[in-house]
Order: sequence, then C-alpha cells, then structure tokens
Amino acid sequence: MQLHEMKGEKVGLCVSGGLDSRTIARKLVDLDIELVCFSADLGQPDETDIADVARRMEPCGAPTVIVDLKQDMAQACLDVIRSQAMYDGGYWNSTGIARAVTVRGLLPELQQHGCTVLAHGATGRGNDQMRFERYTNVLAPKMKVYAPWRDPALLTEFPGRAEMQRYLAGHGIETFGGSAKRYSTDANLAGLSHEAADLESLETPCRIVEPTMVVWPDKAPDRSETVRIRFEAGLPVAVNDHVLEPLAMMQEANQIAGRHGIGLKNALENRIVGTKSRGVYEAPGMELLGTALQQIYQAVLDRRAARMFRAMSAIVADGIYDGRVFDPVVAAARQAIASLARFATGTVTLEMYKGNLLFNALTDCPASLYNEADASMEISEGLNPVSSQGYAEIQGVEARALAKAGQIGDGW
Repeated sequence: MQLHEMKGEKVGLCVSGGLDSRTIARKLVDLDIELVCFSADLGQPDETDIADVARRMEPCGAPTVIVDLKQDMAQACLDVIRSQAMYDGGYWNSTGIARAVTVRGLLPELQQHGCTVLAHGATGRGNDQMRFERYTNVLAPKMKVYAPWRDPALLTEFPGRAEMQRYLAGHGIETFGGSAKRYSTDANLAGLSHEAADLESLETPCRIVEPTMVVWPDKAPDRSETVRIRFEAGLPVAVNDHVLEPLAMMQEANQIAGRHGIGLKNALENRIVGTKSRGVYEAPGMELLGTALQQIYQAVLDRRAARMFRAMSAIVADGIYDGRVFDPVVAAARQAIASLARFATGTVTLEMYKGNLLFNALTDCPASLYNEADASMEISEGLNPVSSQGYAEIQGVEARALAKAGQIGDGW
C-alpha cells in the first residue's frame, strides 16, 4: 500500500517511540487517516519504563496501546535455546524471534481495535520489513500491510533524520535532536543488536559499542564466578538451585552472565534481501543458558542423533531469521528437536571469567551415554580393546578393495 491508498482504512502502527515512529504517526494524522499506535513490551533493557513509549508518542495525536508480551518473549527465548538456533557468526536470533513474538502478540490487539492495516517502520533495505509482512500474511491473511519506508512519496519527503526533525518541530513535537548515534540499537529480553551508521564500515572496531546488558570483558570482575543450571527436557528450570519461571530465568541469566562479559558477538551476516550486514550483538543470558545446554546435548545425543539435531537446528535458525517461524517446516523441525531434547535433563556447572565460559561439571544426567570405563585409556572393565580387532579387520576389507580398484585420491 501507499499513502494515497490509506483513505478509509484504520491503521495500526507498530511504534517504538523513536524519530521514525513519531514522524510516520504525525504524517498519518495530518492526512486524517484513522490511527492507533501499538508497542510491544518485550522486556527491553534500554527502556526503564515502557510507558515512556506512549508518552513520547502522545504529541503525535494518536493513542498508543502497549501490549505486555514479556512472558511470550521469555518462552520464545527458551525455545530458541533448546533449538540452539544461532545464525551467521554464531549469534543468537534475538531480533528475529522478537519479530515473531511482536506480530503474533499485536495482531489480536489490532483486530480488536478494528484496524484493517498494519503499518511498520522497518527500513526497505533490511530484514524486519520481510518479517513484519510475512508474519502478518500468515497469521492474519486479510490484514493489509503498509511499509512507509518503501513508499516513494514518504521517502521523497523524508530522505533523512534532518527532514523528520524539521517536520516534527513544525508541529511543536520534541525531536530529541543533537548528534546522531554512531549506530542503531534494537533491544528485547533476548539481547541487543547494534548495527548501521559507523558499524557499516568493516574498519570500525566493535568496541565503539557501549553495551547495555553486558560489560566488555576487560571491565568484568577480576574474580571468576560459578553458576549451576538445571535443565529438564532441554529447558532451564533452576539457577543455583532456585526454581525460576521463564521470564525470571532469562532476567537472572542476563544479569549474572552480563556482569562477566558473556555473550558479545561481532557478526557479518547474510540478510534475507541478499546483502550482507554487520552487527554487534549482546545476548548474555542466551549464551550462558545455550552453552550450558550444549554440554547436556553432547552427553545424551549419539552421533546420528546429533547430526539430525544440527540439521533441525539450522532449519529453525534460518526460519527465525527469515520470518518463517510459523511455517510447516520450522514447526516440524521444532517437534523433532523437542523429541530429541526429552533426554536433555541434567545439571551443568560453569565458571564465568572475563567473557569466557568454562565447563566445571555435568551431574544428575540420567540419559547420558558417557561411560568413564568405556572411554578410559587405562585398563578397565569397559570396552575390551581386543574386541576392536574384528572391527579393524572388517574396515580393512573395504579399504583394500578401494585401493585395489584405484578409487583412493591424493588426499589433502
């Protein structure tokens, strides 16, 4: 849709309270388009009071509805951890999963308010435009979508921040001017993603970022700290013997890992639209819980199960990134992961020190396939080394046949 097609529609605008949100909202109001703004409370660590979003939007002339989705976001975080769903550069899909939670959570509110159009402020060059629209299409096929920053009329009127600030100032709306930040940030309970502006140059060090949830490792304490995490069927249920619900679990994990500089990643990723994007990511709780769970998976998954798990994990990770969380293939992959994860019960103790996570112990893991006697290099009552002779001879038959047939390559 474009601006000239919006007459007679009731628009639900997804807002963050920033410059773009206020500009779009005021413009739609000026055009006498019926508008309601919506914002999701995802446990954003950069918002000390989520009600500030509504207060920032108020001068734009449309009401703002804030929808509490913190519990949904926490559950999604734990599902991503169980799936080990990381994307290019090994970073956790914090922004990607937040878009699925946001659209699924806001759509019922838009429908309840009689909105016929969902509008979002995602740039026409990035991933989020695709995520917002695809999730709207699959969850509410009759809902129309308006992407302001793909509308030629709006792009012509507002080619940059200066034009938006002048427009809002002309309506007496505070623009929070001053020097532009050296990068942009998107935040939620899972973590923060920093990108754009100065970070677009690969000659810009990641240290220009001022972390919110994490400290840079050199600022972390000089003493290590151990943490004990209990998992049941691939989901964390307790930290240091304290049973926690999903939201409290993520908040606690973020706090204890963040103070030790855990979970900072620099990644050069492949965007949905085909370009590459550079980002610096903070995800302390995801990294802590995800790394701990890896230790259990290594113990309970046999080689073939582990290979299948990795394949399913990649499908989930790509699905989250591509805005396809609710697609059949992702649903099937998640079911397969849940089946394999039913054995992933145990307690993992890790040591945190200046950005590093060190393994200390795995206990109370009844489905573990690890047997010290079998693995020992010393004489034990485990695997009989003499029994390997027959297996070696069987392998030798195939090896000699390949050699005799001239099928052996030159190697490396």
